[in-house]
Amino acid sequence: MSYVLNTPDDQKAMLAAIGVSSVEELFANIPPELRLPRELNVPAAMSEMELQAHLSRVLAKNKAAGDLVCFLGGGAYDHFIPSVVDVVAGRSEFYTAYTPYQAEASQGTLQAVFEYQSLMCELTGLGLANASLYEGGSSVVEAALMALGITKRTEILIADSVHPEYRQTLATYAATLNCTVRTIACPDGVLNPADVLAAVSDKTACVIAQSPNFFGHIEDMKAIGAAAHKTGALFVASFDPVSQGLLKKPAEYGADIAVAEGQGLGVPLQYGGPYLGILACHDEMAYRRKIPGRIVGETTDRNGKRSWVLTLQPREQHIAREKATSNICSNQGLLALRAAVYLSAVGPQGLKETAELCVRKAHYAAEQLTKVPGVSLRFQAPFVKEFTLKVPGDPAAVLAKLRAAGYHAGLPLGRWYPGLADCVSVAVTEKRTKAEIDGLAEALKASI
Repeated sequence: MSYVLNTPDDQKAMLAAIGVSSVEELFANIPPELRLPRELNVPAAMSEMELQAHLSRVLAKNKAAGDLVCFLGGGAYDHFIPSVVDVVAGRSEFYTAYTPYQAEASQGTLQAVFEYQSLMCELTGLGLANASLYEGGSSVVEAALMALGITKRTEILIADSVHPEYRQTLATYAATLNCTVRTIACPDGVLNPADVLAAVSDKTACVIAQSPNFFGHIEDMKAIGAAAHKTGALFVASFDPVSQGLLKKPAEYGADIAVAEGQGLGVPLQYGGPYLGILACHDEMAYRRKIPGRIVGETTDRNGKRSWVLTLQPREQHIAREKATSNICSNQGLLALRAAVYLSAVGPQGLKETAELCVRKAHYAAEQLTKVPGVSLRFQAPFVKEFTLKVPGDPAAVLAKLRAAGYHAGLPLGRWYPGLADCVSVAVTEKRTKAEIDGLAEALKASI
């Protein structure tokens, strides 16, 4: 790609090639009322050297997760990424690979997708997994769309303890569909199965719950699933992949569709992504026909050698547009590859140890932070690696002081939950040390 600007002579040549004499003539068919009648209000042009210096000064104002000690969570976590993930995912045959339209010529990509699907099935206990979705929010939405199509019902029930941005994404999609979305309140930080039982009806397509939920608490997923199934609704479980090292698999507590944000599986923290949406479900025809994305299967070639084939790809580029279930997934394969390499590298024992470290360190952090006068746990429910603190004063001001002291200390919850305007969510991963946790407690004490 050339970074040399077009000269006036270049512009004249291009205008001549398309048969107009000036830029004004080029845009003559745009009505005057739709044009901006003045110059753009932007600073004067800079040289490349000046621009690089300017951008460096602006970027220096940011404090990335790696610049401070990170206790941020809310769906994106500062987990350790083994070096092998970058090495494998950075290989050109994976890094620059695109959608395998000629599947038979893309055996390496197809095998990587197949291995990812197999790992997701092991992680969830379900028989079918796609590869893959944009992020956790879109995976929740796609699961809800599947449930609407499978059940032919029109209502979606979702817990207030599900990530608020996932719920916002669902509301955006549902606004143009013939369905309703009802939110079940969780005043105690967890969903009461009795409230689910009271809310479900023969119109309910699915019940969506998250465990660990947005506050980090473990939900009673088995009871929630049983309540959903009481009227024939499907149970959609949003889970944390890293916590699966300790917790029951979604299939073991009755989930029909399991979804997750896969960022913790070898994907670095990045503002807005790209991240990884995980989706797995029952391996039954009704689910196969509605699952979005792609499915890769194992077969043998004409010489009897093991090979892979694109078994299912319900995208509008491949089938009739009105029958397509989604147009997603082209290059999400790279993030799926990172997750597959991560899980292969750490193995079942490594995932268990990672989850145990998160639990132990999070509980130690909660113990130390609540020793600070005026600070307390907002909810009394079991949690994994994330918990909610009630802090005196303005949480935004407290967090600003902690940033100045060298800590990304947490997320203020008032932006999503007005009733929790005095609360902060704190996440602790396996990377945090005792010294860092103790340092945060001391800094918090000095900031209040």
